[in-house]
Amino acid sequence: MADEVDTNFTVNSQMNGADTAPQIALISQYVKDLSFENPNAPACYQWQDQPQIDVQFNIGADKVGDEVLEVSLKIEVKAVAPQGTAFAVELLYAALFGMRNVPEDQVQPFMLAEAPRLIFPFARRVLADAIRDGGFPPLLLDPIDFGALYLQQAQQMETTAGEPAGHA
Repeated sequence: MADEVDTNFTVNSQMNGADTAPQIALISQYVKDLSFENPNAPACYQWQDQPQIDVQFNIGADKVGDEVLEVSLKIEVKAVAPQGTAFAVELLYAALFGMRNVPEDQVQPFMLAEAPRLIFPFARRVLADAIRDGGFPPLLLDPIDFGALYLQQAQQMETTAGEPAGHA
């Protein structure tokens, strides 16, 4: 009994050998900036009130080369109790992505929705570790649906683009 090998397959390439398929690769990810402030230590460790936690984030994307883009995720966390600020953390976490043959209309959705989704778990870990190392319980941020946020922001931009600029 002989093994049969299926040799029917299709190769998707051009006759000249050029590869025109869209490609995106994560090159590197890194902490670009990290700041932890504990302005009321050591008194804040004796406070009885739970601080209110405020979390803000922002996404940025920059072209750093012909086929290389940097996506940055800025996360700011501030814990404030009635007695004052317990801690404040700012993290700028970034990643380099290589992109080749990606349609222009797909670059922005990737950079502002998919790329942040890919790097968020790593930024979240860095943030939790920094807060824990500052003497507080680690803050575990819930996952963020960057795709839904991107679509919501795109709809808002579309809506405001159709409205008159102001009244005369």
